[in-house]
Amino acid sequence: MSAKIKHLVELMAKMTLQEKVGQLNFPVGDLFMTGPTMETTQSDKFDDQIREGKITGIFNIYGASYTHRLQKIAKEESRLGIPLLMGADVIHGLKTIFPIPLAEAASWDLALIEKTARIAAIESTAVGINFNFAPMCDIGLDARWGRVAEGAGEDTYLTGMISAARVRGFQGEKLSDADTLAACVKHMAAYGAPEGGRDYNSVDMSERRLRETYLPAYQKAIDAGAATVMTSFNDLNGVPCTGNSFLLKKILREEWGFKGMVVSDWASISEMAVHGTAKDHSDAAKQAILAGTDMDMMADAYINFLPGLVESGEVPLEILDEAVYNVLKLKYDLGLFDNAYLYSNEVTEQTKVFSAEHLAISREMAEKSIVLLKNENQILPLKQSSQKIALIGPLANNRPDMNGTWSFFADANAPVTMLEGLQNLSKNEVLFAEGCALYESTEDKFEEAITVASQADVVILALGESAVMNGEAASRTDIGLPDNQLELAKRIHALGKPIIVLLSCGRPMAIPWLAQNANAILVTWALGTEAGNAIANVVYGNVNPSAKLPITFPRNVGQVPIHYQMKNTGRPYLGLNNEPASERIYVSKYRDSPNSPQFPFGFGLSYTRFKYSGLEASADRITNDERLKISVTITNMGEREGEEIVQCYIRDVVASVTQPLLKLRKFAKIKLKAKAHQVVTFEIGRDDLLLVNNDMQWVAEAGEFKVFVGPNTLDLQSLNFEYQIN
Repeated sequence: MSAKIKHLVELMAKMTLQEKVGQLNFPVGDLFMTGPTMETTQSDKFDDQIREGKITGIFNIYGASYTHRLQKIAKEESRLGIPLLMGADVIHGLKTIFPIPLAEAASWDLALIEKTARIAAIESTAVGINFNFAPMCDIGLDARWGRVAEGAGEDTYLTGMISAARVRGFQGEKLSDADTLAACVKHMAAYGAPEGGRDYNSVDMSERRLRETYLPAYQKAIDAGAATVMTSFNDLNGVPCTGNSFLLKKILREEWGFKGMVVSDWASISEMAVHGTAKDHSDAAKQAILAGTDMDMMADAYINFLPGLVESGEVPLEILDEAVYNVLKLKYDLGLFDNAYLYSNEVTEQTKVFSAEHLAISREMAEKSIVLLKNENQILPLKQSSQKIALIGPLANNRPDMNGTWSFFADANAPVTMLEGLQNLSKNEVLFAEGCALYESTEDKFEEAITVASQADVVILALGESAVMNGEAASRTDIGLPDNQLELAKRIHALGKPIIVLLSCGRPMAIPWLAQNANAILVTWALGTEAGNAIANVVYGNVNPSAKLPITFPRNVGQVPIHYQMKNTGRPYLGLNNEPASERIYVSKYRDSPNSPQFPFGFGLSYTRFKYSGLEASADRITNDERLKISVTITNMGEREGEEIVQCYIRDVVASVTQPLLKLRKFAKIKLKAKAHQVVTFEIGRDDLLLVNNDMQWVAEAGEFKVFVGPNTLDLQSLNFEYQIN
């Protein structure tokens, strides 16, 4: 028996039933809110509950002094001295705010994403937080769903790789170090696929779709060592996920071998009664713990009803003990039993939070997250000259919305605005007008904007979403620009000036008018504390944009959900020889829109141009114990250095079940000086050819495959190979 197991078993032997249940009870710092918030004052409302062993910790509080005081009560004034978990949603930074996760995903830079998560952990642990409700590993195929902002986009492989990087960043090399915290893989499962794109809505899908598209990203994060998992709000195929033993036991525990702790989402245990699968909160508590949910966040269902359920025999004591053990093991692994004050150091709080080093990484991450969608006649980068620049729009001098969604701990006055960034860097005269508010407009503001734009040589329009227009409970049926912003753009366009659009958003937006009429478009997401400086560096060419879309931008909301992993169907829009089907009626197409997106997955321009040539394979067939090498030469054809994200996709030509036309399997980010070239090589093996068959098993089937390499999903070169099984 290890020292850890011995310690925990001996501790549990001393615990009363009420103390055991208390370890599963996780309340929030501010009970007046129905969603995530935080307690900023040193409230004493938890003191007695801690002394009596009725809570395992608190979430959404912070501060070294406050958390130290609470840990001291737990350690010195409770009967068994069990330390507390301090949880929080630190999604893309605590005080130093990085780009929203969807924006970071556009960088395709795993090392830098891991670094931003590392910094988030350093700042969080400095203020007493030891348990972070991130990363969100949900696949986002529907742009109407607001929480696409919190994920890594639409692709299973890319989301899995990014989620694993974030887990490594949060948890570091050793979970008991003073600057690491427990990661939480969420939301188990398929939370990103609600009907109609409406948050919290039901999810109904085949087991194959679940296993092929949605589950692998969670598994990749768990394989990276994630300490905890969070259940999701939705019901999946009729069963609320918090009470879903198929997810939490069969898949999570049995198939994946997860040994960590499972926590409910906010009040999702009691919400099982609202779903209609539990008759009351007692029944919900019973169903949740029997299904494998260890900890009750915020519902008070466990603390109120588990003692009686155990005493009546409806919940076996060994089931309760298993949940308690998982919670205590997490605290042990965090080093809290050795030092309850490990994460509550006021000196560290003063020196580690919002440092110059952290701000520099925030700026670098923001620069690498900006996607150049259009650059007509190479209007960008702007030249430092005598020309006048007009910066117009509701997001141009907007400080709080630069932080984006899920930035509750941030200082709303800290971000650098777009106006400040351009003024700080520009030798041009920069004129400014708001033009309109985010949702409303007046003729006076329109006229002011037109007057300012008339004086300029180039107009930059800062348009898009505010932070509250995406994120949790922020689904939208219209994913275009608000009408007033579009009207502003049209009035400025009528002046005949060159227009550059800075598009702030937390989701793919339908922007057909901008795509047609703007001279240049930069997707600037919500980039965090250093937003304005990063944007200015890209606009003026100090930084060459290299980001590529991790999610498809539709032409209109009617195409949603739209993503690159579509299947061919029996009546594809393109015929067998790729001839257009415009004259054919009975094919899978729209009558009023092309099938293709406005901007495809993987798309993003640079200030230079890259040429792909010499695609070749090391063989025309491989067996299950061999690997195929795919090589392509990338040449920088331009006059300046740039980075390119080279993407490799697979297609299973004939399979036992229908397969997507493309599946991302590899990518590489390379940097090339002007006129330089580099051979990029990918290795493809059995694991890259897997599918879920009719028996719900992952298998690689013998047959013909295509491999594709290119800069995005609509610009690919291909070759064929055969896979054989020995």
